[in-house]
Amino acid sequence: MNKLKLYLLSSVLLLSCLLGHSQVVDLNNVDLSTPKEYTIADIIVTGAPTLDHKAVILLAELQVGQKIKIPGDAIQKAIRKLWEQKLFSNIKFNVTNIKNDYIWLEIAVVERSRLKVFQPQGDMRKKEFEKLKEQLDLYSGKIATEDLLFNIKRITKDFFYDKKYLNVKVDAKLRTDTLVISVIKGNKFYIKHITFHGVSVMKENKLYRAMKETKMRKVWRLWKGSKYDESEYRSDKENIIAKYNDKGFRDASIIKDTVYKIDDKSLGIDIYINEGKKYYIRNITWIGNSKYRSGQLDTVLSIKKGEVYNQSELESKLFMNPNGSDVSSLYMDNGYLFFSVTPVEVRIVNDSIDFEMRIAEGKQAYIRDIIIKGNTKTNDHIIRREIRTTPGSLFSRNDIIRTQRELAQMQYFNPEKLGINPIPDPLTGTVDIEYTVEEKPSDQIELSGGWGGCRVIGTLGLVINNFSTKNFFHGPSWNPIPSGDGQQLSIRAQSTGAFYQGYNLSFVEPWLGGKKPNSLSVNGYHTFSSNDNLKFNDPNKTKFKIWGSSVGLGKRLKWPDDYFSVFHEISYQYYDLQNYTGLFTFSNGYVNNLAYRFTLSRNSVDQPIYPRSGANITFNAKATLPYSLFNGKDYTDLTDQQKYLFLEYAKIKFTTSHFIALSRDKKLILNARTGMGFLLPWNRKVGESPFERFYMGGSGLTGVNFFFGREIIALRGYDDNSVSSSFGDPYIAKYT
Repeated sequence: MNKLKLYLLSSVLLLSCLLGHSQVVDLNNVDLSTPKEYTIADIIVTGAPTLDHKAVILLAELQVGQKIKIPGDAIQKAIRKLWEQKLFSNIKFNVTNIKNDYIWLEIAVVERSRLKVFQPQGDMRKKEFEKLKEQLDLYSGKIATEDLLFNIKRITKDFFYDKKYLNVKVDAKLRTDTLVISVIKGNKFYIKHITFHGVSVMKENKLYRAMKETKMRKVWRLWKGSKYDESEYRSDKENIIAKYNDKGFRDASIIKDTVYKIDDKSLGIDIYINEGKKYYIRNITWIGNSKYRSGQLDTVLSIKKGEVYNQSELESKLFMNPNGSDVSSLYMDNGYLFFSVTPVEVRIVNDSIDFEMRIAEGKQAYIRDIIIKGNTKTNDHIIRREIRTTPGSLFSRNDIIRTQRELAQMQYFNPEKLGINPIPDPLTGTVDIEYTVEEKPSDQIELSGGWGGCRVIGTLGLVINNFSTKNFFHGPSWNPIPSGDGQQLSIRAQSTGAFYQGYNLSFVEPWLGGKKPNSLSVNGYHTFSSNDNLKFNDPNKTKFKIWGSSVGLGKRLKWPDDYFSVFHEISYQYYDLQNYTGLFTFSNGYVNNLAYRFTLSRNSVDQPIYPRSGANITFNAKATLPYSLFNGKDYTDLTDQQKYLFLEYAKIKFTTSHFIALSRDKKLILNARTGMGFLLPWNRKVGESPFERFYMGGSGLTGVNFFFGREIIALRGYDDNSVSSSFGDPYIAKYT
């Protein structure tokens, strides 16, 4: 009997070792020859000082009062459950007492080590170690396992491999509660030679340029490194084949390539290419088209028989052409959301390819619902009024692209985070469009002090670009200010004490009435400047005071296209000069400037911050009444102050600003700008107005703006107002 008991006990212990490394089930004093059912009277846990014992019992899926068989599966299942938690290095079940059908169990465990200290070794820098710790997700109290050490070695090696340390040696060891990560980085490898073999029809320089990231080390290449990166090299090999495909070599392939070590710091790369032959497009046949004739589709595709086969160009003109229309947009702009076209090579004869464009038009999709997410500040109706896609209308890809541009122009949202997600329902022929936005700070508070002109300059300003007058008297909306309705409010004060004071208040409602994009702008300001230390009421004190206000109405146009807008403004300025010399042609007197301004502009710039494409063209005409033509005065003998009591002039300006992408990824942009202006008199006898003249030179940032009545044109590299004459010029032209 004792031999049988010993045999059964050995069998159970062997099974325990198979399920968990060093777990042991001690079933001494238990008759294992016959399975018997027991009721658990109590469970205790030993060897787990940092863990909740009740939680350990819960993880074992055992409880007091539970009936278990011994021998049976319950204990083995409990061991397996505990081992899966990776909290213990040893698990053992002991029977502490048996009385009748009741059994007392002890779960004896040994906790795994918990990390407390992370210690770098080798030539790893402190910043590198901190970044590596973040990537490894290391923190005090983390449990150390063999898997953890293996992953630490792997991730650390990849971390330094990405930094071009190809010979890095990594080790990770556990010393009680201390994790030691040892790194010997070795030398970085630079690419010394890239050699192409089998190249005859393509210039090697073009292949070098096709490799965007893998570059040879050159003295003059300061902006691009020449370190070897395997993932970048794989991408660049694909770029080489894409370059061949663009030139018609559709069968081009890299037969083999070799990366070899030249010395301890440099590598060489040999690339063997099979160029194949050049292919041309012969016949293109359209199948499945009923909405548009094949001739119309040929015109949109604009690929003629005999052209070199260019796969990327073909796909661009079928699906998404950044430089013009494509077949996909032709359909999708007319509601065919479910449209698809598949180019199929049906015949290859020598070097010519016949294509079938297999079209599945589907049915037109109507917009069912517009969903807006992410607007935590801006009200829904403010966003919806800028959205070109409306429920009940046909789906249009162009309207979605235009909506993306309009939302970016609002300047309330991060343009890089604008998301558009069409949710189609083919069964009903409808689509929901989900717009996701991310609010960005658009308001500005300015509180500054500076030193200029031997004086202290203080400025206090508040610009609210998403204001809400409707909620101004609604207490809960002050969080901290009422906002969300898209109105603009600006308040600004600037002063140097007795020498200069300026106050400005402006308000813009972009949607007057809330139904159409007709804007209303109101502006009022007052400035006072002096250039002496005399008391304010001293009759000899120099003073230049200005009061001004303006009211403007703007409207978006639909013709010639909806990028056009028109703006009308009535403005009035009252100038009061007292002993103020050197600014205009007279030093004492009053001037009234009542003028009407007309602005016609076309703005197709994709976004106001970091624009990548589009143009902004503006024509501006500002004019006063021609008083001298009907007041009957003889201006030949009048003083300048009498002549200009009521200003009269016609001012015309024309400016353009084009944004042109110089790289395919649109990261390098050329901004070409032109501008010209003319200040013309209504009456030659009155002469050209001394106000509203052009002053060119400098940064255009004058700090304290003494010079109302002037138009300052920036021209960096020159002193302020140094290009124009001392009293300004009536004509100007600038090209940048």
